[in-house]
Amino acid sequence: MSAGGQILVIDDEPALRHTLARILQHAGFQATTASAGAEGLLLLEQQNFDLVYLDIRLPDMSGMEVLKRIHAVRPDLPVVLFTGQPDLSSALEALRQGAADYLLKPLQPEKLVERANHLLARQARERRKRQIREQIAALQAELERLESADMAIEPAALSSENDDGRFLTRGKFCLDLHARRARFEGRELSLPPSAFDYLLVLVRHAPNVVDYPTLVTEAQGYQVAFREAQELVKWHIHQIRQALEPEERNSRHLINVRGIGYRLVVD
Repeated sequence: MSAGGQILVIDDEPALRHTLARILQHAGFQATTASAGAEGLLLLEQQNFDLVYLDIRLPDMSGMEVLKRIHAVRPDLPVVLFTGQPDLSSALEALRQGAADYLLKPLQPEKLVERANHLLARQARERRKRQIREQIAALQAELERLESADMAIEPAALSSENDDGRFLTRGKFCLDLHARRARFEGRELSLPPSAFDYLLVLVRHAPNVVDYPTLVTEAQGYQVAFREAQELVKWHIHQIRQALEPEERNSRHLINVRGIGYRLVVD
């Protein structure tokens, strides 16, 4: 079932561009196309899109430059790169620069639709969670005002930190699933949203080894081949390690089990 949404496809191959638009439209999305980076950026100024599919090689500028310009004005807009095998290193660099994902050419229609559905559904969930948190905060503030008018109460009386299901604690790790914050040895970890999702999977499975495909499936919501999963996981693991042990050369808590996956040491 399609999550719907407005998708912009930026690719300089006319036949591929039109084919992708037809595939997305048939799946229930609104698809707009651009043949070059400048044209795509102009469309982004004029219309509100929910997702961008972007070729890494364009005639007027690189896909990396387009990605940077998009995120300069729309940092939360998910961008998925199209790349060929020789450009795989560029695609991984794009992930470091904030791209949501990448797809290898030749493109498979089912993967194109699957990624769009996943990213747009995830975006809708995050948007709804923000709305709910804002509503809860407003209600909490109103409740505090009403109760303070009747009696003096301790702020801790309104604390929700013991709500069932909110916190996941394993050893030195404590994850707040509502606020999407992680603490390690009592200090808060600075993690991007995607890295938090990967850490959550590792904490849930700790101290067992989690293989690469399972990490991607549980953190990002879709299945990929083993090699692709191995490449996707690397950057997110690097971000977690930097947050956990920024001064350590060899991580003591996030262990690479070569050729299989990663294991989190929680104690």
